[in-house]
Amino acid sequence: MNAVGTGRRMEAVSCLCGSAMQSRGVREKQVVTLLGNARYRHSMYQCPACKGVRYPGDEVLDIVDTSRSPGLRRQTARLGAKESFGEVAKDLRELAGVEISRKDAERVAEATGEDMERWDKAQRVRIRAMEPPPADTPKTIDTLYIEFDGTGVPMTKEEVAGRKGKQKDGSAKTREAKLGCVFTQTGFDEKGRPIRDPASTSFTGAIETSTVFGWRIYAETVRRGLYEAKRVVILTDGAEWIKTIIGMHFPGATHIIDLYHAREHLVDLTKQLFDRDLKRLNRYKDRWWDNLDEGNIEKIIEEAKEQLPKDPKAGKDARQEIGYFEKNKERMRYKEFKGQGLFLGSGVIEAGCKSVVGQRMKQSGMEWSVRGANAIIALRCMEASGRTEDYWEQRTA
Repeated sequence: MNAVGTGRRMEAVSCLCGSAMQSRGVREKQVVTLLGNARYRHSMYQCPACKGVRYPGDEVLDIVDTSRSPGLRRQTARLGAKESFGEVAKDLRELAGVEISRKDAERVAEATGEDMERWDKAQRVRIRAMEPPPADTPKTIDTLYIEFDGTGVPMTKEEVAGRKGKQKDGSAKTREAKLGCVFTQTGFDEKGRPIRDPASTSFTGAIETSTVFGWRIYAETVRRGLYEAKRVVILTDGAEWIKTIIGMHFPGATHIIDLYHAREHLVDLTKQLFDRDLKRLNRYKDRWWDNLDEGNIEKIIEEAKEQLPKDPKAGKDARQEIGYFEKNKERMRYKEFKGQGLFLGSGVIEAGCKSVVGQRMKQSGMEWSVRGANAIIALRCMEASGRTEDYWEQRTA
């Protein structure tokens, strides 16, 4: 390290303002590494014009403004993405003999997550500025799937102050993290059911507005081959903000309402109509379930309307459920979609909401700031997408 930090420079050291910097001698600092503490000597340069300071050796070793080595930061971030920061400090002490406080573990992990997000955002910005490829671009991907959803993350009081929520008093305890995933499908199993291509799933997400998230998921799909796909399929629960994103960024995609969400709405509809007649409830549920699997949504709507109360002011909840099926009927042609060999359920993103977000961020007693939550979400998305190595390689470069 000292050989990198000190010694004569072959080229002049320049300041960001453009001026040549002058040597101000050698300084010393402690650097914590996975092999223990190191006393490190590094040459200091200062700009005579703006008084800015540079340590070229620190830049080469990637320890600018930090006393933690890249290796230690990497392991701290990896652990911080998986467990509480207190446990990170314990594990580093037990496994590597490195002393680091819980707060330091939090700072290092979140700083790494923020830098990952900056790196990824720079890629998204470049993608957004690109012109779509010509229409005759070779289609090398059979089917590209896109799924996205939202899940609540427990927040500090400051982060939810004044926000409407689901508490009895109308307040909020969580903020919605929006999560998206992209994967490809080429083959089928022995029963003819579609199967995901191995290691093809990538995730992206953050606590942000649906408009910003729309550009996020669009950039991820372009990175994954949106314009090289023969067929693009979007599987969601049918929320309105999701439809807005699809209309803006993926107008040519096949949009399928997750079959299991549709079944939940169907059960709710039968409960609203026949809550005091269990026999009729089960009869209509079984009949409409078959209609749903066949994609015959019009039949469900027609028969449900016949069961509505005559009073137009009554049966409000049932009318809302019927409206759900009316708005989404073209996205519920399940027999047709199944015949095309497509997935019908959005289980990948539902599992992602639990594994990528929930497992780490919804543990007992946890409360997050938006900044901290987004940093950890970035860490976990990179890891789940198999992109962590790409990030560290670009830092080394």
